[in-house]
Amino acid sequence: MFCSLRLPGNLRILIAERPGLWMRDSDLEDWARPCREIAQASLDGKELDYGVFQGSGPFWSEAIITLIEDRTTGQALAFNVMRLLPVQLGGRAEDVLHLGLTMVAPAARGKSLTSSLYILTCVLYYFRRQCRPFWISSVSQVPAAVGLVGETFVDVFPGLDREALPPPRHLGLATQVMANHRGAFGVSEDAPFRADRFIIEDAYRGGSDHLKKSEDQAPQHRMEAYNTLCFSELDYARGDDFLQIGRANAEAARRILRRRLDGLTGVGFSLQLGSLFLSSLVAPIAQWLNPTRSQGDLRARASNRASNAGTSD
Repeated sequence: MFCSLRLPGNLRILIAERPGLWMRDSDLEDWARPCREIAQASLDGKELDYGVFQGSGPFWSEAIITLIEDRTTGQALAFNVMRLLPVQLGGRAEDVLHLGLTMVAPAARGKSLTSSLYILTCVLYYFRRQCRPFWISSVSQVPAAVGLVGETFVDVFPGLDREALPPPRHLGLATQVMANHRGAFGVSEDAPFRADRFIIEDAYRGGSDHLKKSEDQAPQHRMEAYNTLCFSELDYARGDDFLQIGRANAEAARRILRRRLDGLTGVGFSLQLGSLFLSSLVAPIAQWLNPTRSQGDLRARASNRASNAGTSD
């Protein structure tokens, strides 16, 4: 997938899926350079050492990179780097979409660019999958980010219920992500993981060191419950993070578009209508005509009798 779309305010958004599979090395550097420049400007010249900030490795073949730039000057203003993490779920190979790192250049803040980065990438990826649901992950200590994920996606753990235990599928995915994909979010191999609450302790060693924030530095969410969740469960002096696991489906796509519609104007309206149309008509037809692909929640369930007939002790 490669997309180039216009946004209000003389902006352009560029999205590239798995560029390492089809871009030349020189083109990959053209995408990496603005990410490094924005990160250095945001971190007072400090550098990160994982993912897009590394020169080689499997990252480029698993990444979905989104850039927002000024249409007139070509100056990059913001970026988001998501990553497709291979996992096993129910005996099938699946990809968890890790929401990854988002940064906005200091001079471009206050323009709701973060919303645009998440909106178009997640929704277009959902359409790209023929509107089949998929799993997402996010690692953060920032209440605003934790709340954004919790409000946008479906079945997110951990959530506001501090007494809840992780569902089995969430626990299975979290275990695989922590065992095999710590490099995707810059966490060292020896950082402890609390599986009961999906908390990564001492998370800011492994390439993401300069992203660590204090309670005062972490942007808060408009709902006080998310601020309380983070400040009561995470040790900011140590550098803890939540690992959130959730699902993206038609409801999540509608939430994204409904809540962020104002900032997208015409593009948002088109996607809103497309979401409703595809999820109600085109997607089910395409999915049912492709029996080789597992459809998760959208594939018809076998009857209990048929299911029992196909199993044995």
